[in-house]
Amino acid sequence: MITKKTPEEIEILKEAGSILALFLRELAKVAVPGNTTLDIDDRAMELCEEYDVEPVLLGYHPGFADYPYPAAVCVSVNNCVQHGIPSPDVVFKEGDVVNIDMSIGYNGLVVDSGITVGVGEVNDEARRLLAATEEALAHGIKAAQPGKHIGDISAAIQTFVEARGFSLVEVLCGHGVGYAVHEEPTIPNIGKPGTGPKIEVGHVYAIEPIVNAGGKDVYFDDEGDGYSVYTKDGSISAHFEHTVAITDNGPLILTKRSSRLE
Repeated sequence: MITKKTPEEIEILKEAGSILALFLRELAKVAVPGNTTLDIDDRAMELCEEYDVEPVLLGYHPGFADYPYPAAVCVSVNNCVQHGIPSPDVVFKEGDVVNIDMSIGYNGLVVDSGITVGVGEVNDEARRLLAATEEALAHGIKAAQPGKHIGDISAAIQTFVEARGFSLVEVLCGHGVGYAVHEEPTIPNIGKPGTGPKIEVGHVYAIEPIVNAGGKDVYFDDEGDGYSVYTKDGSISAHFEHTVAITDNGPLILTKRSSRLE
């Protein structure tokens, strides 16, 4: 069942979204040569304590994993598509592409957001990939209009990304959010207009295109950490995510940032 949030709950989610946007701006500053992915998680835990919010990914146990997630953030580097576990052994170097994905709990409600940033100077392919992925998110959000369908979001993202020569990860999707990290509906990044559940006022979605520079195929590191997902061809990947509430006036971005880095 797709839950609807009240106007009062959406106001709380908006407050939470502002906090999470601030967190991601701060965490992006840690992605510099010589730092590690664990440094990002350490900073995330500091921010959660400072702002008295819950790091809801810490201890979260999805169905595909054998153990609860052990960190506050997912930090995925280069060909790691999603769910990278922070580690002191993964050291950032110039030109890396780093995805930071975080969820927080605030006054009993949850928001979810993610960004991808370059470490120092990145190459032309990475710059184009990051720009296309962030713009694809904007197209998906714009399509999230009351009375439309989830497939309209999916199709808007797919059309934009594929026209730019990149591919979308099909096995990972956006989702409802608010009362929990993952709720109905599932929001694929490929689809047909007019299909899927109807978009209604009060719905809250985490919309998140996941885009590969190469092919769409990925694999789950079942024999490794059990969480990380990688591109099969070794190509780099990018991900941007916002929590969005559906209002009478259309989609309202609750985790809005001024840009990737600000």
